[in-house]
Amino acid sequence: MATRLGLSLPQTRQYDIGRDVPDVARVAEEIGYESLWVFERALFPEPATQGLYNVPNLPWPDAYRGVAEPLVTLTLAAAATRRARLGTSVLVAPLHGPFQLARTLGTLDAASGGRVVAGLGTGWSLDEYAAAGVAPFEERGQVLDEILDVCHAVWGPDPVSYEGRLTKIASAVVAPKPARPIPILLPAFSKKAMTRLVERGDGWMPVAMGVDQLATQWQQLRDFAAERGRTEPLRSVGRINLQYTAKAYDGTDRRPFQGNIDQIVTDLAAHAEVGLDEFFLDFVDAPRDAEELKDLAAEVYSAARAAGV
Repeated sequence: MATRLGLSLPQTRQYDIGRDVPDVARVAEEIGYESLWVFERALFPEPATQGLYNVPNLPWPDAYRGVAEPLVTLTLAAAATRRARLGTSVLVAPLHGPFQLARTLGTLDAASGGRVVAGLGTGWSLDEYAAAGVAPFEERGQVLDEILDVCHAVWGPDPVSYEGRLTKIASAVVAPKPARPIPILLPAFSKKAMTRLVERGDGWMPVAMGVDQLATQWQQLRDFAAERGRTEPLRSVGRINLQYTAKAYDGTDRRPFQGNIDQIVTDLAAHAEVGLDEFFLDFVDAPRDAEELKDLAAEVYSAARAAGV
């Protein structure tokens, strides 16, 4: 069976969000992409107060200047499509109030006919946490756990009641409900994160950066799930950050998914052998505009299917 393929939506500053998001979403669905994805970057500190991913002196990429709000972006895409699933990869969940986030995701799922996939993470930017004002960065894991609790409560039957550190819901009707249980996908790098995923999540959301690494991580996670007694299969969606170049990249230092269409598809075919359910492509800041994004998305999809992916 062919690997499912998805596409990241245009959120960065070279796009006209109101015009380009519905346009790209509609065309991507017509091409054959089965899912559409957004990411979250709430602000761009200037001057930088910490390095990218909290790595000292690693600069933030210019692509992170002015990233459109993810759930607004998904809503625009939902209205322009009928079949494609609508995913977050990832939403920095603790930047959002638990109750409001649960309501927004539930409403979007109801409105889209059951197409939302909630990829949730904890993020790394101290500035984003300070601006959001929900909870301190040091409490991000606890907040994510509360968000998972609140989502399950709010999406479940009425009357809803819940009492946590941030959220207190007295017995209440909370609607609309999701059209179906919204799958929650989580990254997992540490044992604590893997435990949360195996015990509370529906699936795994890695970044694909090499076949051997991906295969090892996937096997470790499945082994860990078996050790913890999980019987329900783990879903899996891999993010692919493309470094597209019009000409083939001929350097000996070529990284996975760096190069032209043929090189990208070769890497995609190799990664697909690992056995994940789905991969989605993010062209990052390579496209100059929506027209180029649509053209590249069509080329990669056609070449991937021709290669048997």
